[in-house]
This record gives sequence, C-alpha cells and structure tokens, in this order.
Amino acid sequence: MKKLTSTASGLNGIIKIPGDKSISHRSVMFGSMAKGKTTVENFLPGEDCLSTINCFTKLGVKIEQENSNVTVYGKGLEGLSESSEVLDVGNSGTTARLMMGILSGLPFHSVLIGDESIAKRPMKRVTGPLRDMGARIQGNQDGNFTPISIQGGGLRGLDYVSPVASAQVKSAILLAGLQGEGVTSVKEPYKSRDHTERMLQAFGVEVKEEENGTVSVAGGQELVSDLHIVVPGDISSAAFFLVAAAIVPNSRVTLQRVGLNPTRTGILEVLKQMGAELSYSTIIEDGPEPYADITVTTSNLKGVEIGGEIIPRLIDEVPIIALMATQAEGTTIIKDAEELKVKETNRIDTVVNELKKVGADIEATEDGMIIKGKTKLHGGALDSYGDHRIGMMGAVASLIAVGETVLHNDKAINVSYPSFFEHMESLRRG
Repeated sequence: MKKLTSTASGLNGIIKIPGDKSISHRSVMFGSMAKGKTTVENFLPGEDCLSTINCFTKLGVKIEQENSNVTVYGKGLEGLSESSEVLDVGNSGTTARLMMGILSGLPFHSVLIGDESIAKRPMKRVTGPLRDMGARIQGNQDGNFTPISIQGGGLRGLDYVSPVASAQVKSAILLAGLQGEGVTSVKEPYKSRDHTERMLQAFGVEVKEEENGTVSVAGGQELVSDLHIVVPGDISSAAFFLVAAAIVPNSRVTLQRVGLNPTRTGILEVLKQMGAELSYSTIIEDGPEPYADITVTTSNLKGVEIGGEIIPRLIDEVPIIALMATQAEGTTIIKDAEELKVKETNRIDTVVNELKKVGADIEATEDGMIIKGKTKLHGGALDSYGDHRIGMMGAVASLIAVGETVLHNDKAINVSYPSFFEHMESLRRG
C-alpha cells in the first residue's frame, strides 16, 4: 500500500525510461534460439522479463544478467533441452504465448504455468492454431487456460487468418512456423506491433510482409547471432509520464530514448489530437527500432474519438488515456477495444471503476468507454488488482487529485517499471 498526494509545483526534469518490455522478452527468446552470443543493453529487469530468462535457463541456455545488461549464449533450437521442472511464466502473457509457439516445435515435453492472473487469461487463440500445425497441447478447458502441457515436434505450415490483431498470437504462430514443414503465414485485421518481424530479420531470418497485412516465414531457417541489441525505452511505460506532464500544472518533462516503432506510437498521435504540447529531439532511426527524446509540457486538452486501426497501436495505453480524458474539455470516446477485457484484468471495467472512485465522469461500453471532462478529481482508495498499468494510472491520478490517494497492491508496477515511483519523485522534486 502506498500513500500519495498531489503536487503543486508540477513535474519537471529528465528521466530515462526503462527498456521496452516486448523487445526485452524477444531479445532473450531469440538469443536463446540462435547460434552464437547475443548481448543486450538496456534490458528491462522487471518481473515479466525475468520470468523469460528463468524459463530459458531451465531449457539449458546460459544467460548472464546484471541489472539492465544481459548476455545470452545461444546453442540453436536444437540445443534447447527438456526441463525437469515446469516453466513458470509468472504474470507474463508474452512469455506464455510466445513460448507456446517455440515449444510446439521442439521434440520434447514441456509444462507452462503462471500466476493467478495468467490462469484466467485465454490461451486458445494460440493453442488452437498451434494444434492445427500439429502440436499436441493439453490444458484447462481444452487448452484455453494454464497449466498448459505441450508435446512438441512434427509441425506443418499453416495459413492463418487471425480474428484479432495480436502480436502475441502472430509471434507464436511464426515462431512455430520456423520449425515446421513449408511456409507459415498470419493475416490480421489490423497490423499489430511488429517487434518479432524486425528482430527475426536481425537474427538472419527471411520474413515476408505483403501489402494486405500477411506476414510469412519459411520453415527450417536458423537464427544466427553475434548481435548487440540496444533496447529503446518502453513507450508504454513512457506514456504514464507523457500524460502526467500534460495534465499536471506547471510541468515540463523530457523522457530519453523512447521507442518510436510505428506500430506502437498510437499514444503519441492521441496526445497530438487532444492538443498536447510535445516535441522530439535526438532522433535515432538507423537501427531496427527507432527512438528519440520526447518533451511534454502542461497542455490544454480536448476530447476526441479513438477507435479502429489505431487501437492495436495503443492498447496498453488506454488506462492512462482514459485518465487524460478526464482532464480534457468535452467528451472522449474509446471504442473497438474489446482486447482490454483479456489483459491482466478486464481493463474496461477496472479503469472505469477505479477512476469513478476519484470523481471521474466515465462509463463503460461493450468495446470501450466514454469519458466526460474536464473533471476535478479527489483522493480515494485505489487498487491495481495486480495489474501494473492500472497501478501506474492510479499513481498518476494522485498527482492531480485533491487530498490523499491510497494505492493498494502497488508492487504490481514492478512487472514493467521497477523504478516508477523513484522517477515520479525525482520529477516532483524537479
């Protein structure tokens, strides 16, 4: 439990955002699958990514980690070995779903488990197509929930049309396809984040992308590494301080080395649409993942409508966008965001319920929410419910709420941003 108060002097200063969670996961996974050594700089040492390291260590990979520096000594896919223990993914849906794709192609038996939150998150969107490729998978409710048992090997290619735009689904199928016979392709209704495609190419894999959104790989390709991967700052983590700077009076905040992958920058587009004052400097575009320093100052915001193809590019930022909308003039409508229901919590209901506790004029819809502003918020008792992004939303809300805010289960924030409160305090001090 954490007791938090508003700030009269604003947020001011410069902070370096922790490494991108999605890229940190993949750097360890693909480094473990590859032949050769992979070094990773600015790795995110959050609980989710440490779960990925733990799982691959149990599969026989030597991995050295010291804070945000990681070295992976890959032996190739054939060098991965059956674990005598279950593989615990903790709270990480990325670890669970991507590992299902990897393990489905390996000729041994594996069991994946996770925490209480993971046990409630649907896995059939991954286990279904993997079964169609030939993987033998069992789990609770016909493979929809963990624990999941996988007997891998003997896969065949698949042309899969996904009903959802999900990088985890797409990545799991492509990683299985690398180990199958023939070509495997995935077509999505909208393009989801493409970190897997970018990083596979860096490891020497040919990935084909068509104009209609189909991504494909041929089976039998090897990952080869002598790579040094620099992980940019996580834009999903940066979003909380970008919004905080925009809504807290007397603020000017610069966030360093924030990732600008175009499949992730929906939050920046929404900030601009709502009238936020932001600028870019030190833009780096010559690597697989572009990044830049971003400065945001206190802004006069207006309500907007958010939906359609932009949603997959900001799905993790919806909680903090909803908070921002409470400080915007007019009505903000968020729609086409059904995926929020299958995150660490049902984020539609959780966001609405938590923000109502501090005075927000907000209501849930079937696929999103409607927020009316501008609203003065007050302190109250908030809960993360074990969801790191709900916890950070509550902490940012406290910065503008009148009176004391009590945040329960604040340690959930360590999943993706262990230094969050340290950074928040440094900006409060200016």
